[in-house]
Amino acid sequence: MEQAMNNIPIIIKRRLQAEVVGPLFKEMVDQLGQHKAERILESAIQKAAIDEGRRFAKQVASSNQSPLRRFIDLFEQWTTGGALEVDTLLESDERFEFNVTRCRYAEMYQEMGLGHIGQLLSCSRDGTFCEGFDDRITLKREQTIMDGAPCCTFRYACEIEPDTES
Repeated sequence: MEQAMNNIPIIIKRRLQAEVVGPLFKEMVDQLGQHKAERILESAIQKAAIDEGRRFAKQVASSNQSPLRRFIDLFEQWTTGGALEVDTLLESDERFEFNVTRCRYAEMYQEMGLGHIGQLLSCSRDGTFCEGFDDRITLKREQTIMDGAPCCTFRYACEIEPDTES
């Protein structure tokens, strides 16, 4: 079953999740208020992203590559089918920097009437995914399309400890 799930493009997974989460979120807002509903959703999504990061890390655990290289190899799964249009600025064992110039995730959430929580459903996953995948990888992002910027600025860095064996 897990192998079958791995073959589904991530944007399709996010659509299916949003179809369930959207009505749940609306009900939480009705019963708990906007702020509390957003905090609950954000917490749940981030915990799920950490778990997802752990699962992805297991898939590439046997690789001798740096943690960030393993992450870069997986990254294409988020872009499958044109889900993201990306301008890569820097790619190395310690840094992966790119701008997303088109985000079909944002477009999809808008079409579903969920643009107001797209940041929680998608963008809030990005940094916390790294916590589960390899906590040496960090993300700095100053803007997102989901928040109305012309592009998303992804700046991943990885602290690689020098080999101390002699």
